[in-house]
Amino acid sequence: MSIEIGAIILLLLMFIIGAILPINIGIIGFVAAFIMGVLVSGLSVDEIFSAFPADLFVLLAGVTFLFAIVQKNGTIDLISRWGLLLVKGNTGLIPWVMFALGAILTSIGTSAIASASILSPIALRVAFQYKINPLMMGLMLLIGVTAGGFSPLHLFGVIVNGMMDSQNLPHSPGLLFLNTFILCVFVAIIVFILFGGLRFFRKDSAHLYTAATVETIDIHVNQVDNPEDNSGKSEGRLTWYRGFTLLGIALLVVLALGYNVHMGFAGFGVGLALFLMAPKRQEGVLQSMPWPIILMVTGIVTYVGVLEQIGVIEYMTQLIAGMNNSVMAALTASYIGGIISSFASTTGFLAAIIPLAIPILQDPTVSSIGVISSISFASSIVDISPFSTNGAMLLANAQGMNQNEFFRKLLIASACFVVIGPGLAWLIFVVIGTPWG
Repeated sequence: MSIEIGAIILLLLMFIIGAILPINIGIIGFVAAFIMGVLVSGLSVDEIFSAFPADLFVLLAGVTFLFAIVQKNGTIDLISRWGLLLVKGNTGLIPWVMFALGAILTSIGTSAIASASILSPIALRVAFQYKINPLMMGLMLLIGVTAGGFSPLHLFGVIVNGMMDSQNLPHSPGLLFLNTFILCVFVAIIVFILFGGLRFFRKDSAHLYTAATVETIDIHVNQVDNPEDNSGKSEGRLTWYRGFTLLGIALLVVLALGYNVHMGFAGFGVGLALFLMAPKRQEGVLQSMPWPIILMVTGIVTYVGVLEQIGVIEYMTQLIAGMNNSVMAALTASYIGGIISSFASTTGFLAAIIPLAIPILQDPTVSSIGVISSISFASSIVDISPFSTNGAMLLANAQGMNQNEFFRKLLIASACFVVIGPGLAWLIFVVIGTPWG
C-alpha cells in the first residue's frame, strides 16, 4: 500500500473514531499528523509545525473573542430585532437576507472568509432568537457566499479567469459567474424547502414584527448607561456602550475589507478596546469561546497540511491527467475538487486543477466554460464543511444546539454536498449544457 493511500485511509478512520467515541477529532488529527508525517514519511517536527494553521487559529480566536463580547452585551440581539423590522416580521425572509448579504459581499470582492466571519455570528444568533434551524441559516449564508465567489472581482473568479488566460483557453468571466450563481440559487431553494423554510411564511409573522417594534422603538442613545451594570434594565435599547460596539463591528469590517488587515488580529484589537471599556462586564467571555471547536478544526487542518507535504493532494489531482474520456474526466475532476476542497484550500485547488485539466478544456467535444463551471462550483460549494474555514466559523458560532450535534449535522450536510454537488454541476454544465454557452 502506498503512503498516499494509507494517509487517506487514516483520515477516514479518524472520522469513524470521532463518530463512535466522545473524543475531540482535533486531538486525533494532531497525533495522526505526527505519526504519518514524522514516523511514516520522515518529515521533521518543524515541518509538522509548519502545517499548523496559525492563520486560521488567529482568525477563529480573534473573531469569536470579539463576538463573545458583542453577544454578552446584547448588541447582537439588538441587530436581530432590527433585522426582523427590515423584513417586517416575516421570518421566512431572514435566511434569504443572509444569502443575499453573503452573495453581495463576495461579488464585490470581499473574501469568502471575511464574509463568513462577519456574517456568521449575526446569522446564527438571529436563527437562535427566532427559532430558525441554525443549520439551515448557516447553509443559506455560505451558499450565498459561494454564489458571489466567481464574480470577476472576487479572488476565486480572478484565479480561474487568470489561469484560463495564462493557458490560452477559451472562457467567459461573465458566464462563469452566471453559471455558478444560478446553480447556487437553485441549491439554496432546495435547502430552504428541505429544512422547512416555507413554514416561516406564516400569518403570525405580524406578531413578531409588532413585538420587535415595541422592543426596539424606545432607543435611548443619550441615556445614562453603565456598561458594567448587568441588571438588564436597558434590554432592547441602543445604549452608548452598544453604540460603541456597533462602531467596533463597523471598524472591523473597514479594517478587514478596506485595508486588508487580518480579520483575526482586527477582532482581537476591537474586542480588547471593548473589553477595556467595561472590564467587569466581561466575566466569562474567554470561557464562552468555542475552544473545543477551534482545537478540532486546527487539528484536522494540521493533518491535511501534512498530507499536502507528503504529496497526497497532488496524487489525487494527477489522477485526472490519465483519463481519455473528457466527459468522465470532467466528472472525476469535479468530485476530486469537492473532496479536496472540503478539507483543504479551495483557492489552492483552483490554481492547481486548471493546468492538470488542460486536456479536458482543449477537447472541442465539450464546452470549456461548462467544464470549468462544473469544477469551480464543485470545489467551492463544499466550503460548508466543518473543516473548511467557512464551515469552522459556523461551528464556532452555533447556538441553540449542542456543538457536537451541530458538528455531526454539518458534517452530514457537507457529505451530501460532496456526493451530490459535483455530479449535479457536471450534469447541468457538461452533459446537458446551458442555453447561453
